[in-house]
Amino acid sequence: MEKDSTERVGANGDIFGHRLKQLTDEEKQRLENQNSRLIPEAKAAKLEREARRHWDIFYKRNETKFFRDRHWTTREFQELINFDPEQQIVYLELGCGVGNMVFPLVEEGFSNFYFYACDFSPRAVEFVKANKLYNESKMKAFTADLTTDDLFENIAEGCVDIASLIFVLSAIQPSSWPQVARVAFRALAPGGILLFRDYGRYDMAQLRFKPGHKIADNFYMRQDGTSGRARKTIH
Repeated sequence: MEKDSTERVGANGDIFGHRLKQLTDEEKQRLENQNSRLIPEAKAAKLEREARRHWDIFYKRNETKFFRDRHWTTREFQELINFDPEQQIVYLELGCGVGNMVFPLVEEGFSNFYFYACDFSPRAVEFVKANKLYNESKMKAFTADLTTDDLFENIAEGCVDIASLIFVLSAIQPSSWPQVARVAFRALAPGGILLFRDYGRYDMAQLRFKPGHKIADNFYMRQDGTSGRARKTIH
C-alpha cells in the first residue's frame, strides 16, 4: 500500500518521519460508514466514567492469557541494551497490563534495572504482583490513571531513566494524549528516554469497526465496553 511520507529535522538534529497510508476507495467507504452512526455523547461520557470497571472486567475474563509476553522489545528498542551493564537503571512501564513487557526483561537478566509498572486496572496490577517473577526489592507495581497526575503518588518526578508507552495511547481518549505526554515527561530524568509503539492509523484494526462503535476520530468502543482501537493478541 502506498504511503505519503514527510520528514523534518528537529532542533537537535533528530529526523522525524511521518507516513500516512493512502486509502483505497473501499477503505474510504468503510471510514465513511463508521461516521454514519456515532456513539452518542452521553454514552461516550458514561464509557469514560466506567472505563476502569470495563478494564477490570476484561482482565477478570482473560486473566493473563490475552496478550503474549513481549520478547521482541530488546530487538526493537536498542535503547534498552545500550548502556553500561553496571549502571543502575530506573525503568517505568506506563500501562503495564499484566506485565507482558516487564517480566520478559526480568527473565533476560536485567538485574541492574529497578522496575516501576503501573496500570489503570487494579486487577491487572494484582496479576503483576501475583507473578512468580515479581520481586518487591526490584519492582513496584501500582495503579495509576495517566490522564491525571496520580502517578506521582508512587514515584518522584524526574527519577526515571527509561519509560515506555507500548500500545497504550490507542486505549486513551485522544484529547487526553497531551496530558499523558506531560506525565511521561515529568517522570523522566534529564536525558531520559521514552519508548513508544502503537497501532498505525487506518490499519485493519481500525477499518474493521462497524457503524455504532466510533466515539471520536481514531477512537472507538470495543464489544467488551473498553475503548480504543480493535484489540488483538500482541506478539
